[in-house]
Amino acid sequence: MLGMLGGLAEVVGGDHELVFFGVTGPRNADRVRVALDGIRGRQRILVVPPPSNPWRKLWSRAQRIPVERFVGPLDVFHFSDWMYPPQRGGLRTTTVHDLGPLHHPEWVDSPTRALHVPKARHAAETCDLMFATSRYPADDVVRTLSYPAERVVVAYPGIHERFRVDGDAVPTPRPYLLTVASLEPRKNLSALLDAFALVRARRPDLELVVVGAGAGLAADGVRALGYVDDEQLPSLYRGADAFVFPSLFEGFGIPVVEAMACGTPTVVSSHPSLDEASADAAIRIDPTSPEAIAAGIERALAEPGDLVERGRRHAAQFTWRACGAAMLRGYESARA
Repeated sequence: MLGMLGGLAEVVGGDHELVFFGVTGPRNADRVRVALDGIRGRQRILVVPPPSNPWRKLWSRAQRIPVERFVGPLDVFHFSDWMYPPQRGGLRTTTVHDLGPLHHPEWVDSPTRALHVPKARHAAETCDLMFATSRYPADDVVRTLSYPAERVVVAYPGIHERFRVDGDAVPTPRPYLLTVASLEPRKNLSALLDAFALVRARRPDLELVVVGAGAGLAADGVRALGYVDDEQLPSLYRGADAFVFPSLFEGFGIPVVEAMACGTPTVVSSHPSLDEASADAAIRIDPTSPEAIAAGIERALAEPGDLVERGRRHAAQFTWRACGAAMLRGYESARA
């Protein structure tokens, strides 16, 4: 979200004004203000008694008290996944990252379903315009939510400038593969662990480093780091012999592009939701086959050179400024 706001702030001219509005508890209010401080725009932070999440849910579900009460008249209201209050006028828009909870409710917990499913359906019923993070969710919105195709705009996410080839790499005595994933079923870690066991049988010095998944993940040669700060991620990408991402479903797949930007060869699921993140710069594999994943890893380890160069060129396209420009064009076109 911060990247998107920063990208918009880069491209809006003097005839536009950005207003950043949020509803949060007193403990997080200062954190929100600090996070927004480097982005040009007015802040309107509504502080409510904790916990703040029930207040956001109530406002979204009740659809009473328009957002203009707190921010004044507006031309465009772009709401988030967390809150979708009503408005009196202006363009109503949002961003759809993916419709995974609608297609695979068994993959997510009940709070996630309760958040994302009503938001998606509400957006389809009320939005004048919807943005999608790639062509796959854009087509999915049209197909699944019966939303008009001409009112969907693709605004690809960007990557931070910290993700680049030059810079420190994590010092390690052993070569390693890297993946960035949670324990959600769609991240498909069980198939990756099976594939890694096959590769490690031939390469006993190789490790698999997992960022994101908790310490409960344990197997021979596997290091689960849990949460890693964004500042540390580039050095992990740069130090890896290959990045592996066997996901079963994504909205875009930003870790793939981050790894490419850091000069790391990538092995990526063949699911079509990852087509645009991968382009022709990744080795694509059947995510349901540990043998296919293992073969893709072996290829990446044996032939990294061409992948690295293609990956760097491909990743250079994805900037938050370009995302902001696509959104601004969408707003202006819809208001014309």
